[in-house]
Amino acid sequence: MASKRVGVYPGTFDPVTLGHMDIIRRSLRLVDCLVIGVATNPGKGPVFNLEERMAMVHQELGPLADDVGTELLVEPFSGLLVDFAARMGSQLVIRGLRAVADFEYEFQMVGMNAHLDPNIETVFLMASEKYSFIASRLVKEIASLGGDISSFVTPTVAKSLYGRVGQK
Repeated sequence: MASKRVGVYPGTFDPVTLGHMDIIRRSLRLVDCLVIGVATNPGKGPVFNLEERMAMVHQELGPLADDVGTELLVEPFSGLLVDFAARMGSQLVIRGLRAVADFEYEFQMVGMNAHLDPNIETVFLMASEKYSFIASRLVKEIASLGGDISSFVTPTVAKSLYGRVGQK
């Protein structure tokens, strides 16, 4: 019997965007179990705390979880990604790429992670064209200025974000 393929998709998810959900949806074809690792990452100054971000991801996964045979987990993590992946029983890290600038950063991370744990493989999924420009940082900025973010996040996430940044 083949062992279960576990993949980890890490991120801050502050907030979770349609681009994130696209990568999650497409990742489900690659693994038997997908762990969405919600990073604490206080250095990024998140708008939502860890518990709020985890709840948001859970909520967004709801309809998707009902339609797939892949196990979906949402887990918090801090520290090294390779350590988190090992704790989750994963040797596969999934990362989304939007542009060349993403690749340069991710390429360095792959090298560092491979040095820290040679058993970890990283798979890059290119962002779908319609989501390739979406960045959580920009979504937050647009929302804080009262702009329309309905093309970037679900209505539920938009309501939460507008409520947090005091717009709409």
